[in-house]
Amino acid sequence: MTWEVLSMIGTIAFAVSGAIVAMEEEYDILGVYILGIVTAFGGGAIRNLLIGVPISTLWAQGLFFQVALLAITAVFLFPKNLLRHWQKWGNLFDAIGLSAFAIQGAMYAVKMNHPLSAVIVAAVLTGIGGGIIRDLLAGRKPIVLRAEIYAVWAILAGLMIGLKIADHPWELYTLFGLVTGLRVLSYTFDWKLPTRRLRVH
Repeated sequence: MTWEVLSMIGTIAFAVSGAIVAMEEEYDILGVYILGIVTAFGGGAIRNLLIGVPISTLWAQGLFFQVALLAITAVFLFPKNLLRHWQKWGNLFDAIGLSAFAIQGAMYAVKMNHPLSAVIVAAVLTGIGGGIIRDLLAGRKPIVLRAEIYAVWAILAGLMIGLKIADHPWELYTLFGLVTGLRVLSYTFDWKLPTRRLRVH
């Protein structure tokens, strides 16, 4: 199992989730493709801008773009069949994508010798940035900031990598399993962070 495989799973998961949201909002075919691509690659693009990675590196991911486009096409052509499977496995794929992308983002920042704060930001933006952009473009409140615990696991990945607790390949794969597992537990048992509402009278 390589990071490319994990990142591919994450790319497919995020592209499919973007396409499904676009279809729920009754976007046309162009809107479905745009929302799917933005969800899959938006987090990485924002990360690159903030930590100084050339934005053009996104275009080097030709295979990832092709796979994302195929996934979006499949959702558009066979929505009922794929939606049934998505409802069963979508959260797991999403958890894998969150974990793989957060670790990937943190590793980018570490390679560029950025401080711990930048490593954490890179992990969070790569892991949840696409989902936030998706929801904003769809006119929704970002679900990753108000549903079960989500962004916290990206912060954990950034901390572990930024503090060099997870450095070697086996440690990174262990961290991947940990973050994925915690995300699965958080949606299975509906773990939520505390909230406070302001009531204006």
